[in-house]
Amino acid sequence: MNLATYIEKVTNNFGSISEERKETFTPIINFIQERVNAQKEVHLNYICTHNSRRSQFSQIWGHIGSHYYQVPNVYSYSGGVEVTAFNERAVNTIKEIGISVSAEENGTNPIYILDFGYEGIPSTKAFSKLFDDESTASSDVGALMTCNHADENCPFIPTASARIPFRFEDPKAFDNTPQEAEKYAERSFQIATEIFYIFSQIKK
Repeated sequence: MNLATYIEKVTNNFGSISEERKETFTPIINFIQERVNAQKEVHLNYICTHNSRRSQFSQIWGHIGSHYYQVPNVYSYSGGVEVTAFNERAVNTIKEIGISVSAEENGTNPIYILDFGYEGIPSTKAFSKLFDDESTASSDVGALMTCNHADENCPFIPTASARIPFRFEDPKAFDNTPQEAEKYAERSFQIATEIFYIFSQIKK
């Protein structure tokens, strides 16, 4: 599969999102729209405890989705309350859909370079880091909490002007099971679908 084919599947999947779930996106859409209207930068930091799976998927799909819908000046980050690594199962999941991944540095927490092979979508970096890492924005950030634990236990985020739940089930529950690859792919596809839907609602 290549990314173009995958994106087509994502955009054809908006009907799978329930109206109740869509309602939870309203604060995110409003946060982005207000800054677009004001011609300001939009900084989105997807936060989960270990910054290894759901928040990494979210950062990547936020990066791709904002460029795909040509929403200007959007910067997508991810972070956690602990530093671990971009989980290798999640890395393999994005490789399977045609994203080119190479490690800039080795070690227990590699910095991955992601190339998309899609016109208008620049490469980006992905690695595990704290939510207030120096690579993230210093003010007016939308903190999107992608897991219950981080939302409930993450300390005050001084850079965030909005803190919004954006929760997903953790594919980690299926590690080392026959369903592992299926569940990681399912979660990535869900996150892609919902983030693309959000950016599709932004008026430029």
